Amino acid sequence: MGNPRGFINIPRVNAGYRPAKERIFDYGEVEQTLNKNDRRLQASRCMDCGIPFCHWGCPVGSKIPEWQDALYRENLEEAYAILHSTNSFPEITGRVCPAPCEKSCVLAIHEEPVTIRENECATVEQAFEAGIIRANPPKVRTGRKVAVIGSGPAGLSAADLLNQAGHWVTVFEKSDAIGGLLRYGIPDFKLNKRVIDRRLEIFADEGIVLKPNIQVGVAISPEELLGSFDAVVLAVGAEQPRDLPVEGRDLEGVHFAMNFLKQQNLLVAGKTVPPRQRITAKEKHVLVIGGGDTGSDCVGTSNRQQAKSVTQIEILPKPPEKREPGNPWPYWPNTLRTSSSHEEGCERRWSLSTKRFIGENGKVKQTEVVTVEWLKDDQGRWIMQEVEGTTQRLDTDLVLLSMGFIQPVHSGLLDVLGVEYDQRGNVKVNAMKQTSVEKVFAAGDAERGASLVVHAIEAGKNAARGVNLFLRKSK
Repeated sequence: MGNPRGFINIPRVNAGYRPAKERIFDYGEVEQTLNKNDRRLQASRCMDCGIPFCHWGCPVGSKIPEWQDALYRENLEEAYAILHSTNSFPEITGRVCPAPCEKSCVLAIHEEPVTIRENECATVEQAFEAGIIRANPPKVRTGRKVAVIGSGPAGLSAADLLNQAGHWVTVFEKSDAIGGLLRYGIPDFKLNKRVIDRRLEIFADEGIVLKPNIQVGVAISPEELLGSFDAVVLAVGAEQPRDLPVEGRDLEGVHFAMNFLKQQNLLVAGKTVPPRQRITAKEKHVLVIGGGDTGSDCVGTSNRQQAKSVTQIEILPKPPEKREPGNPWPYWPNTLRTSSSHEEGCERRWSLSTKRFIGENGKVKQTEVVTVEWLKDDQGRWIMQEVEGTTQRLDTDLVLLSMGFIQPVHSGLLDVLGVEYDQRGNVKVNAMKQTSVEKVFAAGDAERGASLVVHAIEAGKNAARGVNLFLRKSK
């Protein structure tokens, strides 16, 4: 604790965003940065609590008070070493994590938590700038080979730790570039893809083999996979989107959100999308159905594509502005979240259920919605009920379905491998992340369901531990 009175004398200062009128015309990262001295002052606000609830709240178990203190003392090497000890790529979580650590910070009781996420990003960027972050390949190899299927945060996290343990690791990715949803799911205005490439260059120098454009189960048979590798990690994500089976769902102009986002990321990367397949919001009334982060990303992308209007609807009630009695600190606050994309222009509405899509000449033109209320039945379960006389129609030229993902895609690799599924359709694993097939493990959304990047990183770590133990026992 470098400054015992830092949290008293120094107010919380966020870096903030670039001006909305400027940023909506490009795909550069929207978040600004503080200078090194201001960032050091923000680190000094950490109280080094006797019980670090921030550490408890962080899914990867980041030792936050320790690296905050090192950052304050301007010992970048120590700060990065502590930060990296629990997270393979803190430069990514420092940009896209919703920061559950900050919500559980003791200073959050008075809504002035330490700027942990921004400090994390700044620490890594300063460490890169200082030449501290370099490839560190393992000095001893075990001779065992591991295949990681999927190159999102779970797959790359597992690959990194397994490689550091001395195993030969190959990462297979079906898309044309490594990164999974980090690459094609998160917009560039939140995560510049050079950030991913910079870390991948280090992974490659450390001996990890990265193979994009290979769909395991097609280009490589499951039999060949199991015969060529000593262990396999399934990090294929939960790519089965939740659909909306209502009248008019098949109209032109109704799309899954991820298809829309991936296309724009491809274009920003300088790649082409066939004109007939192009999903664009330009000069259209856009309706985003779903109130989560992916929906917010659709809002920001639609604004950059110069949509005529953007409306985001959610079936659940509007969250409260402040914590309610049943949602105390240090738990995650179920409160209203407003993203940088919302600030750029968006009408947000809650408690609306979609009844049907109305078309003209095969194209969507309107969406019929109805207000709903949520009541509890005799057993205390929440039930949804339509409010009579509240049906209305919204002008709609483009609908983006952003209602989450329900499970990994079963057809193909997973079914052929013969792994068991749990009641939710996810890959069933034991405490070591091992599936019902002895040599096969699973990590991230594929086994826990769609969640945060930071949860996926931790799942990858756990799977790597399980695989390492399995390989060392099976010598």
